[in-house]
Amino acid sequence: MTISAMVNQIGESGVVAVIRLSDVRRLKSILGAIGAGGVRCLEITMTVPGAVKIIEEVAAAAPAGVLVGAGTVTDPATARAVMDAGARFVVGPVLNLEVIRAVKDRGCVAIPGCFSPTEILAAWNAGADVVKVFPATSLGPRFIRDLHGPFPDIRLMPTGGVSLQNVGEWIKGGAFAVGVGTDLLDKQLIEREDYAGLEARAGQFILAIQEARGQGGSK
Repeated sequence: MTISAMVNQIGESGVVAVIRLSDVRRLKSILGAIGAGGVRCLEITMTVPGAVKIIEEVAAAAPAGVLVGAGTVTDPATARAVMDAGARFVVGPVLNLEVIRAVKDRGCVAIPGCFSPTEILAAWNAGADVVKVFPATSLGPRFIRDLHGPFPDIRLMPTGGVSLQNVGEWIKGGAFAVGVGTDLLDKQLIEREDYAGLEARAGQFILAIQEARGQGGSK
């Protein structure tokens, strides 16, 4: 799968599920539920115990159309390890130019984390395919809209503070996609093992994104 095709898949999906679960026993069921709801870009973070092995297992078993990536990657060695395990996109919480180079050398999608306009432009010029705006909690959708004035071509993915209630605002503001963790992977639903509820919540996110894009409403 080419970088262009993978980037397009992230954009078309509109949401990347940020998975930071400490209890990995339920992970397979959780991923199946949100996948059934239409969320098909999965970011397994390095804060998950045994993350590299989990990425390897999930990537090997992932059905066609599901893109598996790694998150919270802060150094080139970790980037290479997760790509060896099958991650097709690599997300960082900060801007690390060496990580971008390592990811691009392997033909994977580089998504560094940036906060300021200066960092965002530096990441893009270094070859980032998408720029994660993080933490977006303290910035708000208007920040994305304002950035599109000077940077109309940069693909921005706000992460942090994105919820079902405001996801449409981020998309209308110009977000290429959004990264969502706790509001998608609802803790109470997981504790109850309510996988039908998780599937429904994922579907609500997809629908909200489609509506914000004026696409109507089928997953």
